[in-house]
Order: sequence, then C-alpha cells, then structure tokens
Amino acid sequence: MSSQKEIAYLRSAKAIRDRCGILFDLAREDRLEHFRCDLTQLRPVADYVIEVMRENYPDLQIPFHSRWRHFAAARSRLTQLERKLAELTPLAKAQAKFDLAIVSVLLDAGAGATWQYCDPDTNLVFHRSEGLAIASFHMFCQGTFSSHADKLQADALGLQNLTEDVLAAGLQVSPDNPLVGLPGRLHLLRRLGQTIVSHPQLFGRDRPRPGGLVNYLLAKVTRGQLAAEKVFSAVLEGLGNIWTGRLQIDGVNLGDVWYHSALNNSTENGLVPFHKLSQWLTYSLLEPLQELGLEITGLDALTGLPEYRNGGLCLDLGLLQPKYPNLLQQAHRVDSEVIVEWRALTVILLDYIAATIREKLAMDAQELPLVKVLQGGTWSAGRKIAAQLRRHGVPPLQIESDGTVF
Repeated sequence: MSSQKEIAYLRSAKAIRDRCGILFDLAREDRLEHFRCDLTQLRPVADYVIEVMRENYPDLQIPFHSRWRHFAAARSRLTQLERKLAELTPLAKAQAKFDLAIVSVLLDAGAGATWQYCDPDTNLVFHRSEGLAIASFHMFCQGTFSSHADKLQADALGLQNLTEDVLAAGLQVSPDNPLVGLPGRLHLLRRLGQTIVSHPQLFGRDRPRPGGLVNYLLAKVTRGQLAAEKVFSAVLEGLGNIWTGRLQIDGVNLGDVWYHSALNNSTENGLVPFHKLSQWLTYSLLEPLQELGLEITGLDALTGLPEYRNGGLCLDLGLLQPKYPNLLQQAHRVDSEVIVEWRALTVILLDYIAATIREKLAMDAQELPLVKVLQGGTWSAGRKIAAQLRRHGVPPLQIESDGTVF
C-alpha cells in the first residue's frame, strides 16, 4: 500500500473498526497481554445501559451524543444562543454554531477530578465535560476566540492570538482549581487558527474560520443528503495538522493513531486509529447541518468513542478484565499498549452493546443508531457506575493526559 493510500485508510472509520477488530479477535482468544474479554457479561451490561437510557429518556426519544447536550446542562443555553443569533441567515447561524462546536470540542479532553467551573449565570458548579462546555460557551459569547467586532464567532487571528492567561481566566483555572493539560489545550486552539489559514478550500479564503467548513460540506450534498463519513473526512483533512508529537507517515501527522505490537506483522504496520475527538466533533457538527434541512445518512459508519466513560463502563461491569491486578493502580501514558488495547476493545464492544440493546428493545439501527446509544446510553452509564464505585467518579484506569486525547 502506498503512503498516500495508507494515510487515507488510517483516516477512515473502516480502518478504526478493522484494526480494533483484530485486537478484539485476539482478546476473545485470550492472546492479548493486558486485557481479556468476557462476553457473558454483554447482556447484563446492555440491561444496565437500557436502565440508564430509560432514566434519562423515558420515551426513548434520544438525541445525538454531541457537544450540544453539554451546553444545555441545568438550563437552556441553546435558547440563549438562538436569541443571540436570531438576526443571522440560516447559513451564517450554522457557521457560528460550527465555530462554537469546533472550539468547544477541542477543549473537551479530560479535565481531571478536581477542576470545576462556576457558571456566572446560575452560580451552579459544573465539572468535567459539562464544565468545559459551559466555560467555552461563555468565552465564545464574550468574543474570546474572535478578532472582529462580531464576537459570536471564532476566526484564525483570534485563535492564533489566544494566550494562556486569557484561556486560564475563561476556564477559571487557578492554583486552587487546576485543570489537566491547559498548555495542550491552548496549543490545539492556536494550531487550529493556523491550520484554517492553510486550508482555504475548507475554511474560506477572505475571513478563514472553523465555520467556513459549512460551505465546503454544502457542496458535498446530493439530493438533500450528506453522509456522516463525508463530515468526518472533512474534519480529519482540515484538522489533521493541529495534533503535534504524534505518529507520522511521510511527514503527515496521523493524529489519534497509536502503535500496538500485536498488529506489527507482515500484513499490518502496528498502527491503530481511533480519532476520538474528531468523531466526537463530527457528531457535534451534524445537528447544525440538520437545521439547514439536510438529511444525514450513514450514521453507523462512524464508531463509538473510545474514551474513559465508555471504556470505563466495559471495565467496571466486567466486559473487560485486567490480566494483572496492579494494572488499575498504575497511571498509563496515552500511547502505552495498555491504553491502546483498552480503547480498541472498547470500540468493538460498543458495537456489540448497541446491537444487544436494539435486540432487547426491538429497534433497528435506523431507529436507534450508535450515536444515540452513546448518548442514552453508554456514556451516561459509564459515568454513573464510576460515581458509584469511586470517589469523584474517576475512571477505573488511570491516564496520564496531556489535554488532547481524553
């Protein structure tokens, strides 16, 4: 396979399932070093997730798993946003929502167990994903990411000029309120500002901004339909350069792609792609596109998100079992084979969980796509069981995060 074809392949959802599937097959044969898989726990896990789904959405009318759910925590900030954007055209409104979602998702890697954010509008305190979402919402509305008089946007210059002091203030970071990976988050946003300038075909030439991606995607629409994978591909193409210190092929940054020795053989090169934040971002961009009247097709071509809530659910409920006891007591780097293994098995197990839930609820993938199972769903169930088992609801596996993966 040529380098270009290999890069294109590793940037596909198919490659995620292919490579994770190889590790999953090895786990079923108990041939992996760190984890074994116990599929006898699959139906009890599905029952637990269904219980959480019915608690959260009694009518099972579940929205997509996206950043927009976090913005709405404890109050309807989305109504507030709609009022602010009311005078814009539908296209300009979608562009502003892309700006907000892209910046907010890139800030969404794990915050750590102690960081919190006090919402100035409600004086309510939020942690983790909701806290990061609400903080980024307020920063966006205040014009933190804009270099123009129009505050309700993010643009190249505004992102490139962002300072650590400004970002820390917006996230309420202090010695008493530390946030994991603040420099990594700042670096991502600055790199975002740089990469949208270098990809004018995706983000616009005159006033490049993340929301310029709307126009690019509209040109991909056929008969009112847009495949979810086309959005994912655009995200990977446009944002691939923001990740630094990652594996490369011919100088091309691969992003959320890691090495596992079990795949290093004559037919595989040992690389396992996940693209967690990019898929989370893709899911978060679909709703503004739907608001433009587009039908999003092929939702289940994308995968579940291999992060610590979904992965933690699989560990806490016994679908995955560590092979040695101190594995859960040590902290692991994101590039360690322990974490790569855990994430890969989580991707495939989420497909199994979703299929089992659909069977139990007599629903098909059209009625209950994976993106709704995640929301209903596995992410919430992972958080719930973690809170029951451990102080601060920390994940069962300790991760050394740099603020750009988890």
